[in-house]
Amino acid sequence: MFKEVSVVQVREVLRRWLSGNDGLRRVADAAGVDRKTARRYVEAAESLGVKRNGGEPQLTEEVLAAVVDKVRPGRPAGHGGAWELLGSHHEKLKELVVVKGLTVVKAGDLLARQGLVVPERTLHRYCAEHFPGNAERGTVRLADPEPGKELQADFGKMGLLFDPVQARRRVVHALVLVAVLSRHMFVWLTFTQTTEDVIEGLENAWEFFKGIFAVLVPDNLKPVITKAEPTEPRINDTFLEYSQDRGFLIDAARVRHPRDKARCERQVPYVRSRFFAGEDFVDLSDANRRAVSWCLDEAGGRVHGTTRCKPLEAFMALEQPVLIPTPEERYDTPHTAEPKVHPDHHVEVLRALYTIPGDDMVGKTVSARVDSKTAKFYYKGQLIKVHPRKAPGGRSTDPADLPKERTAYAMRDIESLVARGHAANAAVGTYIEALMATKLPWTKMRQAYRLLALVDKWGAERVGAACTTALEAEVVNVNLIARMLEKAKEKEGPGTAGTAPNGKAGRFARDKAEFEARGRAK
Repeated sequence: MFKEVSVVQVREVLRRWLSGNDGLRRVADAAGVDRKTARRYVEAAESLGVKRNGGEPQLTEEVLAAVVDKVRPGRPAGHGGAWELLGSHHEKLKELVVVKGLTVVKAGDLLARQGLVVPERTLHRYCAEHFPGNAERGTVRLADPEPGKELQADFGKMGLLFDPVQARRRVVHALVLVAVLSRHMFVWLTFTQTTEDVIEGLENAWEFFKGIFAVLVPDNLKPVITKAEPTEPRINDTFLEYSQDRGFLIDAARVRHPRDKARCERQVPYVRSRFFAGEDFVDLSDANRRAVSWCLDEAGGRVHGTTRCKPLEAFMALEQPVLIPTPEERYDTPHTAEPKVHPDHHVEVLRALYTIPGDDMVGKTVSARVDSKTAKFYYKGQLIKVHPRKAPGGRSTDPADLPKERTAYAMRDIESLVARGHAANAAVGTYIEALMATKLPWTKMRQAYRLLALVDKWGAERVGAACTTALEAEVVNVNLIARMLEKAKEKEGPGTAGTAPNGKAGRFARDKAEFEARGRAK
Protein backbone atom coordinates (compact mmCIF):
# COMPACT_ATOMS: atom_id res chain seq x y z
CA MET A 1 0.00 0.00 0.00
CA PHE A 2 1.24 3.52 -0.80
CA LYS A 3 -0.09 7.03 -0.80
CA GLU A 4 -0.94 8.30 -4.26
CA VAL A 5 1.00 11.47 -5.16
CA SER A 6 -0.81 13.76 -7.60
CA VAL A 7 0.83 15.47 -10.55
CA VAL A 8 0.25 18.82 -8.86
CA GLN A 9 2.31 17.67 -5.87
CA VAL A 10 5.08 16.46 -8.22
CA ARG A 11 5.14 19.85 -9.92
CA GLU A 12 5.31 21.59 -6.52
CA VAL A 13 8.24 19.40 -5.42
CA LEU A 14 10.22 20.18 -8.60
CA ARG A 15 9.25 23.88 -8.63
CA ARG A 16 10.51 24.46 -5.11
CA TRP A 17 13.64 22.40 -5.80
CA LEU A 18 14.40 24.50 -8.88
CA SER A 19 14.13 27.70 -6.84
CA GLY A 20 17.31 26.67 -5.03
CA ASN A 21 16.22 28.22 -1.73
CA ASP A 22 14.90 25.12 0.12
CA GLY A 23 16.35 21.77 1.05
CA LEU A 24 14.57 18.50 0.42
CA ARG A 25 12.95 18.44 3.87
CA ARG A 26 11.29 21.83 3.44
CA VAL A 27 10.38 20.97 -0.16
CA ALA A 28 8.68 17.75 0.98
CA ASP A 29 6.82 19.50 3.81
CA ALA A 30 5.55 22.22 1.50
CA ALA A 31 4.30 19.69 -1.07
CA GLY A 32 2.78 17.40 1.53
CA VAL A 33 4.88 14.34 0.70
CA ASP A 34 7.53 12.27 2.43
CA ARG A 35 11.16 13.42 2.16
CA LYS A 36 12.19 10.13 0.53
CA THR A 37 9.38 10.52 -2.00
CA ALA A 38 10.54 14.03 -2.83
CA ARG A 39 14.11 12.76 -3.35
CA ARG A 40 12.91 10.08 -5.82
CA TYR A 41 11.14 12.66 -7.98
CA VAL A 42 14.13 15.04 -7.90
CA GLU A 43 16.54 12.26 -8.86
CA ALA A 44 14.23 11.20 -11.70
CA ALA A 45 14.11 14.80 -13.02
CA GLU A 46 17.91 15.06 -12.89
CA SER A 47 18.26 11.81 -14.83
CA LEU A 48 16.04 13.31 -17.54
CA GLY A 49 18.29 16.38 -17.91
CA VAL A 50 16.49 18.88 -15.68
CA LYS A 51 19.01 21.37 -14.29
CA ARG A 52 18.46 23.07 -10.90
CA ASN A 53 19.62 26.41 -12.29
CA GLY A 54 17.59 26.04 -15.52
CA GLY A 55 14.38 27.57 -14.19
CA GLU A 56 10.76 26.50 -14.18
CA PRO A 57 10.29 26.56 -17.98
CA GLN A 58 11.93 23.10 -17.96
CA LEU A 59 8.81 21.62 -16.29
CA THR A 60 6.77 20.96 -19.37
CA GLU A 61 3.88 18.47 -19.45
CA GLU A 62 6.09 16.00 -21.31
CA VAL A 63 8.84 16.24 -18.68
CA LEU A 64 6.41 15.84 -15.80
CA ALA A 65 4.85 12.78 -17.43
CA ALA A 66 8.30 11.26 -17.94
CA VAL A 67 9.26 11.95 -14.31
CA VAL A 68 6.03 10.34 -12.99
CA ASP A 69 6.47 7.35 -15.31
CA LYS A 70 10.06 6.87 -14.13
CA VAL A 71 9.12 6.93 -10.43
CA ARG A 72 5.85 5.04 -10.85
CA PRO A 73 6.18 2.61 -13.74
CA GLY A 74 3.01 2.28 -15.77
CA ARG A 75 0.58 -0.48 -14.78
CA PRO A 76 -1.01 -2.67 -17.50
CA ALA A 77 -4.78 -2.14 -17.52
CA GLY A 78 -4.37 0.20 -14.54
CA HIS A 79 -3.35 -2.54 -12.07
CA GLY A 80 -0.10 -3.58 -10.44
CA GLY A 81 1.83 -6.80 -10.26
CA ALA A 82 -0.27 -8.33 -7.47
CA TRP A 83 -3.38 -7.97 -9.60
CA GLU A 84 -1.67 -9.64 -12.55
CA LEU A 85 -0.52 -12.45 -10.25
CA LEU A 86 -4.10 -13.07 -9.16
CA GLY A 87 -5.15 -13.12 -12.80
CA SER A 88 -2.78 -16.00 -13.45
CA HIS A 89 -4.55 -17.96 -10.65
CA HIS A 90 -8.06 -16.86 -11.61
CA GLU A 91 -9.56 -20.34 -11.91
CA LYS A 92 -8.17 -21.47 -8.56
CA LEU A 93 -9.54 -18.37 -6.86
CA LYS A 94 -12.90 -18.85 -8.57
CA GLU A 95 -13.11 -22.41 -7.29
CA LEU A 96 -12.48 -21.29 -3.72
CA VAL A 97 -14.80 -18.28 -3.67
CA VAL A 98 -17.59 -19.22 -6.10
CA VAL A 99 -17.72 -23.03 -6.08
CA LYS A 100 -16.81 -23.75 -2.47
CA GLY A 101 -18.35 -20.55 -1.11
CA LEU A 102 -15.36 -19.57 1.05
CA THR A 103 -14.84 -16.04 2.27
CA VAL A 104 -12.28 -13.87 0.54
CA VAL A 105 -10.08 -13.88 3.64
CA LYS A 106 -10.14 -17.68 3.87
CA ALA A 107 -9.36 -18.00 0.16
CA GLY A 108 -6.40 -15.67 0.64
CA ASP A 109 -5.11 -17.87 3.49
CA LEU A 110 -5.29 -20.99 1.30
CA LEU A 111 -3.52 -19.24 -1.58
CA ALA A 112 -0.81 -18.01 0.78
CA ARG A 113 -0.09 -21.62 1.77
CA GLN A 114 0.62 -22.29 -1.90
CA GLY A 115 3.03 -19.37 -2.11
CA LEU A 116 0.64 -16.77 -3.58
CA VAL A 117 0.87 -13.84 -1.18
CA VAL A 118 -0.92 -10.63 -2.21
CA PRO A 119 -2.25 -7.66 -0.26
CA GLU A 120 -5.64 -8.39 1.27
CA ARG A 121 -7.15 -5.20 -0.11
CA THR A 122 -6.07 -6.15 -3.64
CA LEU A 123 -7.63 -9.58 -3.17
CA HIS A 124 -10.94 -8.03 -2.09
CA ARG A 125 -10.97 -5.63 -5.06
CA TYR A 126 -10.15 -8.45 -7.49
CA CYS A 127 -12.98 -10.67 -6.18
CA ALA A 128 -15.45 -7.77 -6.16
CA GLU A 129 -14.68 -7.07 -9.83
CA HIS A 130 -14.57 -10.66 -11.16
CA PHE A 131 -17.06 -12.39 -8.82
CA PRO A 132 -19.64 -9.67 -8.03
CA GLY A 133 -22.28 -12.19 -6.89
CA ASN A 134 -19.98 -13.43 -4.13
CA ALA A 135 -18.45 -10.12 -3.13
CA GLU A 136 -19.05 -8.86 0.38
CA ARG A 137 -21.75 -6.27 0.64
CA GLY A 138 -20.66 -2.75 1.30
CA THR A 139 -21.93 -0.75 4.21
CA VAL A 140 -24.82 1.61 3.53
CA ARG A 141 -25.11 4.40 6.06
CA LEU A 142 -28.58 4.44 7.59
CA ALA A 143 -30.42 7.70 7.95
CA ASP A 144 -30.63 9.06 11.48
CA PRO A 145 -34.06 8.80 13.16
CA GLU A 146 -36.06 11.63 14.58
CA PRO A 147 -34.71 13.28 17.77
CA GLY A 148 -35.35 11.22 20.90
CA LYS A 149 -36.60 8.30 18.87
CA GLU A 150 -33.98 5.57 19.18
CA LEU A 151 -31.53 4.31 21.81
CA GLN A 152 -29.17 1.43 20.99
CA ALA A 153 -27.84 -0.95 23.66
CA ASP A 154 -25.00 -3.44 23.87
CA PHE A 155 -23.21 -5.42 26.61
CA GLY A 156 -19.42 -5.68 26.57
CA LYS A 157 -16.74 -7.20 28.77
CA MET A 158 -14.54 -4.60 30.44
CA GLY A 159 -12.09 -6.52 32.66
CA LEU A 160 -11.58 -7.44 36.31
CA LEU A 161 -12.83 -5.46 39.30
CA PHE A 162 -12.61 -6.23 43.00
CA ASP A 163 -15.90 -7.25 44.59
CA PRO A 164 -15.86 -6.56 48.37
CA VAL A 165 -18.96 -8.74 48.87
CA GLN A 166 -17.23 -11.89 47.62
CA ALA A 167 -13.74 -10.62 48.53
CA ARG A 168 -12.28 -11.43 45.12
CA ARG A 169 -11.75 -9.96 41.67
CA ARG A 170 -14.59 -10.59 39.25
CA VAL A 171 -15.27 -9.98 35.58
CA VAL A 172 -17.27 -6.79 35.10
CA HIS A 173 -19.46 -5.98 32.08
CA ALA A 174 -20.71 -2.66 30.80
CA LEU A 175 -24.18 -1.89 29.47
CA VAL A 176 -23.49 0.79 26.83
CA LEU A 177 -26.45 2.89 25.67
CA VAL A 178 -26.04 5.32 22.75
CA ALA A 179 -28.55 7.93 21.57
CA VAL A 180 -28.60 7.42 17.80
CA LEU A 181 -28.98 11.01 16.64
CA SER A 182 -26.67 12.87 19.04
CA ARG A 183 -24.33 9.91 19.87
CA HIS A 184 -24.58 10.83 23.56
CA MET A 185 -23.92 7.72 25.65
CA PHE A 186 -24.48 6.23 29.10
CA VAL A 187 -22.42 3.43 30.67
CA TRP A 188 -23.57 1.13 33.49
CA LEU A 189 -21.23 -1.49 34.99
CA THR A 190 -22.42 -4.78 36.50
CA PHE A 191 -20.96 -8.11 37.58
CA THR A 192 -23.91 -10.13 36.22
CA GLN A 193 -26.14 -9.89 33.16
CA THR A 194 -29.62 -10.67 34.46
CA THR A 195 -32.93 -9.09 33.54
CA GLU A 196 -32.85 -7.23 36.85
CA ASP A 197 -29.39 -5.81 35.99
CA VAL A 198 -30.57 -4.58 32.59
CA ILE A 199 -33.65 -2.95 34.10
CA GLU A 200 -31.54 -1.32 36.82
CA GLY A 201 -29.14 0.00 34.19
CA LEU A 202 -32.00 1.43 32.14
CA GLU A 203 -33.56 3.04 35.20
CA ASN A 204 -30.28 4.83 35.85
CA ALA A 205 -30.06 5.71 32.15
CA TRP A 206 -33.47 7.41 32.21
CA GLU A 207 -32.29 9.50 35.16
CA PHE A 208 -29.07 10.31 33.27
CA PHE A 209 -30.88 11.32 30.06
CA LYS A 210 -33.75 12.93 32.05
CA GLY A 211 -36.25 11.10 29.86
CA ILE A 212 -37.11 7.86 28.06
CA PHE A 213 -36.46 7.11 24.39
CA ALA A 214 -39.34 5.86 22.26
CA VAL A 215 -37.50 2.80 20.87
CA LEU A 216 -34.81 0.62 22.42
CA VAL A 217 -32.61 -1.40 20.03
CA PRO A 218 -30.88 -4.07 22.16
CA ASP A 219 -28.43 -6.71 21.08
CA ASN A 220 -29.62 -10.30 21.52
CA LEU A 221 -29.10 -10.11 25.27
CA LYS A 222 -30.27 -13.28 27.01
CA PRO A 223 -31.91 -11.24 29.81
CA VAL A 224 -34.00 -9.42 27.18
CA ILE A 225 -34.46 -11.80 24.24
CA THR A 226 -35.57 -15.31 25.17
CA LYS A 227 -35.52 -16.58 21.58
CA ALA A 228 -33.82 -14.66 18.78
CA GLU A 229 -35.56 -14.57 15.41
CA PRO A 230 -35.09 -12.14 12.50
CA THR A 231 -38.75 -11.10 12.36
CA GLU A 232 -40.45 -12.17 15.61
CA PRO A 233 -38.00 -12.41 18.51
CA ARG A 234 -39.36 -13.79 21.78
CA ILE A 235 -38.93 -11.12 24.45
CA ASN A 236 -38.57 -11.95 28.13
CA ASP A 237 -41.94 -11.43 29.87
CA THR A 238 -40.43 -9.45 32.74
CA PHE A 239 -38.62 -7.08 30.38
CA LEU A 240 -41.64 -6.79 28.10
CA GLU A 241 -43.77 -5.78 31.08
CA TYR A 242 -41.10 -3.22 32.01
CA SER A 243 -41.18 -1.71 28.50
CA GLN A 244 -44.97 -1.46 28.70
CA ASP A 245 -44.75 0.30 32.06
CA ARG A 246 -42.14 2.80 30.81
CA GLY A 247 -43.76 3.32 27.41
CA PHE A 248 -40.97 2.37 24.98
CA LEU A 249 -40.89 -0.19 22.17
CA ILE A 250 -38.30 -2.94 21.65
CA ASP A 251 -36.71 -3.42 18.23
CA ALA A 252 -34.16 -6.20 18.81
CA ALA A 253 -31.17 -6.47 16.50
CA ARG A 254 -30.74 -9.66 14.48
CA VAL A 255 -28.14 -12.27 15.37
CA ARG A 256 -24.74 -11.50 13.83
CA HIS A 257 -26.01 -8.30 12.21
CA PRO A 258 -23.94 -5.51 13.78
CA ARG A 259 -25.28 -3.01 11.24
CA ASP A 260 -28.67 -3.17 13.00
CA LYS A 261 -27.09 -1.23 15.90
CA ALA A 262 -24.15 0.37 14.12
CA ARG A 263 -24.17 3.52 16.29
CA CYS A 264 -23.45 1.41 19.41
CA GLU A 265 -21.33 -1.40 17.96
CA ARG A 266 -17.96 0.33 18.14
CA GLN A 267 -18.58 2.09 21.44
CA VAL A 268 -17.81 -0.96 23.61
CA PRO A 269 -14.05 -1.01 22.75
CA TYR A 270 -14.05 2.78 23.03
CA VAL A 271 -15.45 2.59 26.57
CA ARG A 272 -13.02 -0.20 27.45
CA SER A 273 -9.93 1.66 26.24
CA ARG A 274 -10.81 5.24 27.15
CA PHE A 275 -12.72 4.78 30.40
CA PHE A 276 -12.02 1.41 32.07
CA ALA A 277 -8.44 0.58 31.08
CA GLY A 278 -5.76 1.68 33.55
CA GLU A 279 -8.21 2.97 36.16
CA ASP A 280 -8.14 1.94 39.83
CA PHE A 281 -11.76 1.75 41.00
CA VAL A 282 -12.58 1.18 44.66
CA ASP A 283 -15.65 -0.95 43.92
CA LEU A 284 -18.56 -1.22 41.51
CA SER A 285 -20.36 1.81 42.98
CA ASP A 286 -17.27 3.95 42.54
CA ALA A 287 -16.89 2.76 38.94
CA ASN A 288 -20.51 3.60 38.09
CA ARG A 289 -20.24 6.99 39.73
CA ARG A 290 -17.13 7.83 37.72
CA ALA A 291 -18.72 6.44 34.55
CA VAL A 292 -21.43 9.10 34.77
CA SER A 293 -18.81 11.86 35.00
CA TRP A 294 -16.85 10.36 32.11
CA CYS A 295 -19.97 10.19 29.91
CA LEU A 296 -20.72 13.85 30.57
CA ASP A 297 -17.24 15.34 30.44
CA GLU A 298 -15.07 13.26 28.13
CA ALA A 299 -17.37 11.21 25.91
CA GLY A 300 -20.04 13.90 25.85
CA GLY A 301 -17.61 16.80 25.45
CA ARG A 302 -15.51 15.43 22.58
CA VAL A 303 -16.15 16.33 18.95
CA HIS A 304 -17.65 13.21 17.40
CA GLY A 305 -15.85 12.00 14.29
CA THR A 306 -19.05 11.52 12.26
CA THR A 307 -21.42 14.23 13.41
CA ARG A 308 -18.62 16.79 14.07
CA CYS A 309 -20.66 17.93 17.07
CA LYS A 310 -20.24 17.48 20.79
CA PRO A 311 -22.70 14.70 21.76
CA LEU A 312 -23.83 16.33 24.99
CA GLU A 313 -24.58 19.66 23.31
CA ALA A 314 -26.43 17.96 20.45
CA PHE A 315 -28.42 15.84 22.87
CA MET A 316 -29.48 18.75 25.06
CA ALA A 317 -30.47 20.83 22.03
CA LEU A 318 -32.26 18.22 19.90
CA GLU A 319 -33.24 15.11 21.85
CA GLN A 320 -33.71 15.82 25.53
CA PRO A 321 -36.71 18.17 25.07
CA VAL A 322 -38.72 15.49 23.20
CA LEU A 323 -38.06 12.47 25.44
CA ILE A 324 -40.84 10.67 27.30
CA PRO A 325 -41.01 12.04 30.88
CA THR A 326 -39.42 9.84 33.54
CA PRO A 327 -41.80 8.51 36.28
CA GLU A 328 -41.21 9.81 39.77
CA GLU A 329 -40.85 6.33 41.31
CA ARG A 330 -38.31 3.78 40.23
CA TYR A 331 -39.62 0.60 38.68
CA ASP A 332 -40.39 -2.25 41.07
CA THR A 333 -38.78 -5.14 39.21
CA PRO A 334 -40.89 -8.30 39.66
CA HIS A 335 -39.70 -11.87 39.93
CA THR A 336 -41.49 -14.46 37.80
CA ALA A 337 -41.62 -18.20 38.41
CA GLU A 338 -43.57 -21.36 37.56
CA PRO A 339 -44.09 -23.12 40.93
CA LYS A 340 -46.06 -26.34 41.47
CA VAL A 341 -48.84 -26.50 44.06
CA HIS A 342 -47.81 -28.76 46.96
CA PRO A 343 -50.15 -31.23 48.70
CA ASP A 344 -50.53 -28.70 51.53
CA HIS A 345 -52.03 -26.24 48.99
CA HIS A 346 -48.97 -23.97 49.16
CA VAL A 347 -46.45 -22.89 46.52
CA GLU A 348 -42.90 -21.75 47.20
CA VAL A 349 -41.55 -18.58 45.56
CA LEU A 350 -38.30 -16.92 46.67
CA ARG A 351 -38.20 -19.13 49.77
CA ALA A 352 -41.65 -18.00 50.94
CA LEU A 353 -44.91 -19.97 50.99
CA TYR A 354 -48.32 -18.87 49.64
CA THR A 355 -51.65 -20.72 49.52
CA ILE A 356 -53.46 -21.43 46.26
CA PRO A 357 -57.28 -21.89 46.29
CA GLY A 358 -59.00 -24.99 44.94
CA ASP A 359 -58.82 -28.65 45.93
CA ASP A 360 -58.13 -29.59 42.31
CA MET A 361 -55.02 -27.37 42.09
CA VAL A 362 -52.70 -29.75 43.96
CA GLY A 363 -49.92 -30.92 41.62
CA LYS A 364 -50.61 -28.27 38.99
CA THR A 365 -48.19 -25.54 37.89
CA VAL A 366 -49.13 -21.88 38.24
CA SER A 367 -47.47 -18.66 37.09
CA ALA A 368 -46.19 -16.35 39.83
CA ARG A 369 -45.33 -12.66 39.69
CA VAL A 370 -43.78 -11.31 42.90
CA ASP A 371 -42.67 -7.71 43.47
CA SER A 372 -41.73 -5.88 46.65
CA LYS A 373 -45.36 -5.55 47.81
CA THR A 374 -47.56 -8.27 46.34
CA ALA A 375 -47.42 -11.84 45.07
CA LYS A 376 -49.83 -12.61 42.22
CA PHE A 377 -50.60 -16.08 40.93
CA TYR A 378 -52.13 -17.00 37.57
CA TYR A 379 -53.47 -20.23 36.11
CA LYS A 380 -54.09 -20.48 32.37
CA GLY A 381 -53.89 -16.70 32.09
CA GLN A 382 -56.43 -16.03 34.87
CA LEU A 383 -55.53 -14.30 38.13
CA ILE A 384 -56.46 -16.76 40.90
CA LYS A 385 -54.82 -15.33 44.03
CA VAL A 386 -53.10 -12.21 45.39
CA HIS A 387 -51.00 -12.34 48.56
CA PRO A 388 -48.91 -9.72 50.36
CA ARG A 389 -45.21 -10.26 49.69
CA LYS A 390 -43.42 -12.28 52.37
CA ALA A 391 -39.72 -12.37 53.21
CA PRO A 392 -37.75 -15.60 52.74
CA GLY A 393 -38.98 -18.09 55.35
CA GLY A 394 -42.34 -16.34 55.68
CA ARG A 395 -45.78 -17.74 54.96
CA SER A 396 -49.05 -16.25 53.76
CA THR A 397 -51.94 -18.67 54.42
CA ASP A 398 -55.53 -17.77 53.62
CA PRO A 399 -57.92 -20.14 55.50
CA ALA A 400 -60.39 -19.85 52.63
CA ASP A 401 -57.88 -21.56 50.34
CA LEU A 402 -57.71 -24.72 52.47
CA PRO A 403 -60.25 -27.60 52.58
CA LYS A 404 -62.90 -26.99 55.22
CA GLU A 405 -62.07 -30.15 57.12
CA ARG A 406 -58.43 -29.10 57.43
CA THR A 407 -58.81 -25.40 58.02
CA ALA A 408 -59.15 -25.51 61.80
CA TYR A 409 -56.13 -27.77 62.24
CA ALA A 410 -53.96 -25.88 59.76
CA MET A 411 -54.85 -22.49 61.22
CA ARG A 412 -54.87 -23.75 64.86
CA ASP A 413 -58.42 -22.43 65.13
CA ILE A 414 -59.36 -23.27 68.75
CA GLU A 415 -62.65 -21.38 68.60
CA SER A 416 -63.96 -23.46 65.72
CA LEU A 417 -63.34 -26.71 67.67
CA VAL A 418 -65.15 -25.34 70.71
CA ALA A 419 -68.04 -24.26 68.51
CA ARG A 420 -68.28 -27.75 66.97
CA GLY A 421 -68.36 -29.29 70.47
CA HIS A 422 -71.19 -27.00 71.65
CA ALA A 423 -73.09 -27.72 68.44
CA ALA A 424 -72.99 -31.45 69.27
CA ASN A 425 -73.67 -31.18 73.01
CA ALA A 426 -73.25 -28.49 75.63
CA ALA A 427 -71.22 -30.82 77.87
CA VAL A 428 -68.94 -31.76 74.96
CA GLY A 429 -68.29 -28.09 74.21
CA THR A 430 -67.55 -27.40 77.88
CA TYR A 431 -65.19 -30.37 77.98
CA ILE A 432 -63.26 -29.07 74.93
CA GLU A 433 -62.98 -25.67 76.63
CA ALA A 434 -61.47 -27.39 79.64
CA LEU A 435 -59.01 -29.22 77.33
CA MET A 436 -57.87 -25.95 75.80
CA ALA A 437 -57.42 -24.13 79.11
CA THR A 438 -53.60 -24.29 78.92
CA LYS A 439 -50.79 -21.96 77.91
CA LEU A 440 -50.35 -23.93 74.66
CA PRO A 441 -53.93 -24.77 73.66
CA TRP A 442 -53.01 -25.99 70.16
CA THR A 443 -51.10 -28.88 71.73
CA LYS A 444 -54.48 -30.27 72.86
CA MET A 445 -56.13 -30.05 69.44
CA ARG A 446 -55.63 -33.76 68.68
CA GLN A 447 -57.48 -34.68 71.86
CA ALA A 448 -60.32 -32.37 70.87
CA TYR A 449 -60.49 -34.04 67.45
CA ARG A 450 -60.62 -37.47 69.13
CA LEU A 451 -63.46 -36.35 71.37
CA LEU A 452 -65.43 -35.16 68.32
CA ALA A 453 -64.71 -38.53 66.68
CA LEU A 454 -66.20 -40.25 69.75
CA VAL A 455 -69.33 -38.17 69.24
CA ASP A 456 -69.62 -39.53 65.70
CA LYS A 457 -69.13 -43.10 67.01
CA TRP A 458 -71.21 -43.22 70.20
CA GLY A 459 -73.61 -40.35 69.76
CA ALA A 460 -73.68 -36.89 71.33
CA GLU A 461 -75.92 -37.93 74.22
CA ARG A 462 -73.69 -40.72 75.50
CA VAL A 463 -70.49 -38.70 75.06
CA GLY A 464 -72.12 -35.68 76.72
CA ALA A 465 -73.08 -37.79 79.74
CA ALA A 466 -69.53 -39.15 80.02
CA CYS A 467 -68.13 -35.61 79.77
CA THR A 468 -70.47 -34.42 82.53
CA THR A 469 -69.35 -37.23 84.83
CA ALA A 470 -65.64 -36.51 84.09
CA LEU A 471 -66.09 -32.79 84.69
CA GLU A 472 -67.79 -33.43 88.05
CA ALA A 473 -64.74 -35.48 89.01
CA GLU A 474 -62.49 -32.73 87.62
CA VAL A 475 -60.76 -35.20 85.30
CA VAL A 476 -59.92 -33.83 81.84
CA ASN A 477 -58.72 -36.80 79.82
CA VAL A 478 -60.18 -37.97 76.48
CA ASN A 479 -58.81 -41.48 76.99
CA LEU A 480 -60.90 -41.68 80.17
CA ILE A 481 -64.03 -40.70 78.19
CA ALA A 482 -63.30 -43.49 75.66
CA ARG A 483 -62.90 -46.09 78.42
CA MET A 484 -66.11 -44.94 80.13
CA LEU A 485 -68.03 -45.42 76.89
CA GLU A 486 -66.54 -48.88 76.28
CA LYS A 487 -67.43 -50.05 79.84
CA ALA A 488 -70.95 -48.68 79.50
CA LYS A 489 -71.41 -50.81 76.37
CA GLU A 490 -70.18 -53.93 78.18
CA LYS A 491 -72.69 -53.42 81.01
CA GLU A 492 -75.58 -53.19 78.54
CA GLY A 493 -75.11 -56.90 77.80
CA PRO A 494 -76.14 -58.91 74.73
CA GLY A 495 -79.50 -57.27 74.50
CA THR A 496 -78.02 -54.48 72.40
CA ALA A 497 -76.54 -56.76 69.75
CA GLY A 498 -78.48 -55.14 66.95
CA THR A 499 -77.78 -51.58 68.02
CA ALA A 500 -74.85 -49.47 66.84
CA PRO A 501 -72.77 -47.57 69.46
CA ASN A 502 -74.51 -44.35 68.53
CA GLY A 503 -77.93 -45.88 69.39
CA LYS A 504 -79.14 -46.28 65.83
CA ALA A 505 -80.13 -49.62 64.32
CA GLY A 506 -77.67 -51.08 61.88
CA ARG A 507 -78.50 -51.30 58.20
CA PHE A 508 -78.65 -55.09 58.16
CA ALA A 509 -79.75 -55.69 61.80
CA ARG A 510 -82.32 -58.46 62.48
CA ASP A 511 -84.96 -58.67 65.13
CA LYS A 512 -83.70 -60.52 68.26
CA ALA A 513 -86.72 -62.83 68.20
CA GLU A 514 -85.22 -64.53 65.16
CA PHE A 515 -82.38 -65.82 67.31
CA GLU A 516 -84.58 -67.31 70.14
CA ALA A 517 -84.29 -71.08 70.73
CA ARG A 518 -87.66 -72.90 70.58
CA GLY A 519 -88.19 -76.40 72.05
CA ARG A 520 -90.20 -79.24 70.37
CA ALA A 521 -93.85 -79.10 71.22
CA LYS A 522 -95.10 -81.92 73.49
